[in-house]
Amino acid sequence: MKLIACCKVVHDEQDITTRPDRTLATDNAGLKISLYDLNAIETAVEIASTLGDSTVTALSVGTGAMVENAKIKKDILSRGPDALTLVADDACHALYSTDTANIIAQAAQKVGFDLLVFGEGSGDLYAQQTGLAVGEYLGLPCVNAVNKITVEGNKIIVERDLENITEELELTLPAVVCVTSSINTPKLPSMKAILAANKKPVEKLGLGDIGVDISALTVVQTQVCAPEQSERLGIILEGDSDENIATFAEYLRQAVNQ
Repeated sequence: MKLIACCKVVHDEQDITTRPDRTLATDNAGLKISLYDLNAIETAVEIASTLGDSTVTALSVGTGAMVENAKIKKDILSRGPDALTLVADDACHALYSTDTANIIAQAAQKVGFDLLVFGEGSGDLYAQQTGLAVGEYLGLPCVNAVNKITVEGNKIIVERDLENITEELELTLPAVVCVTSSINTPKLPSMKAILAANKKPVEKLGLGDIGVDISALTVVQTQVCAPEQSERLGIILEGDSDENIATFAEYLRQAVNQ
């Protein structure tokens, strides 16, 4: 089986600061694999290890400065993928889910796959739309919120928890799945795996190599700002009398309706 694990390189949120105008400053922020995508990589590697005669290719889209970072490439490959494919182009800055999905869909077709695995969302926007949109672009069965995958021949059985029930679905391969963070616990790479990562193949593609033109974006990001801060009212209600509970409920009602 050929598996592709999609992962996004994002700025480390601990290093992001806020300017006086509430815009985000990422100039001094480090880079890392999006937290939720670690589950996607782990899932693909686990499936490949149980099947045998399977390969995992990690796929990432972004600007050259982001995805071609040597430390990040080693981090991705040390987690088990056999190869890494990068779609690196400065035009891929601040793309929204629909355009990112178009690029991933074309790149995945070029690489070739039976199963395409995504995390539940990205560590920056967390739109939870990219994997689903890729399935739509490719015209393939696609399921999100997956917390278990079982391979049976040319099909997979997936489970996901919905409210008070567990849903089980059968998908014919090729297919696209988006896994939750509860599907596994990503392992820390061993020293042996880190050293072996240097010998694994890395393929770099441009937008022209996969036939994608994003000169006319479907969505344009105009601004990203931190929420406007407001002063706390400092209202304290002592005791749990019926009158205080009613007053508390009224304060909540007013806050919600503002």
